[in-house]
Amino acid sequence: QVHFVESGGGLVQAGGSLRLSCATSGRAFSVLAMGWFRQAPGKEREFVAAINWNGGNTYYADSVKGRFTISRDNAKNTVYLQMNSLKFEDTAVYYCAARAGTAVVLATQYNYWGQGTQVTVSS
Repeated sequence: QVHFVESGGGLVQAGGSLRLSCATSGRAFSVLAMGWFRQAPGKEREFVAAINWNGGNTYYADSVKGRFTISRDNAKNTVYLQMNSLKFEDTAVYYCAARAGTAVVLATQYNYWGQGTQVTVSS
């Protein structure tokens, strides 16, 4: 089992920045691929970014490429999502997720999920 503590969400103006953190405990963090997903009201959960176990490979949705950066610190069992140049359409609940194996973009491939943190971007 993997437990998550997500933080860093909040209200920000368009063009601003936020950094989300997801601290984990339970299963060995260093062997897990981590992902960030988001879900806006009335919409399906969508992929945002993913990172493999050692940070050597990262993947991004086209909508966030160049603005968001995923990173991890295995010594702190934490994955981050730096979000810059935020847009109104980035407003959503953001979830971190974990899986054993390679980083993938499909939500159904992740076994463990955080509780989510709200990000609201005002236009």
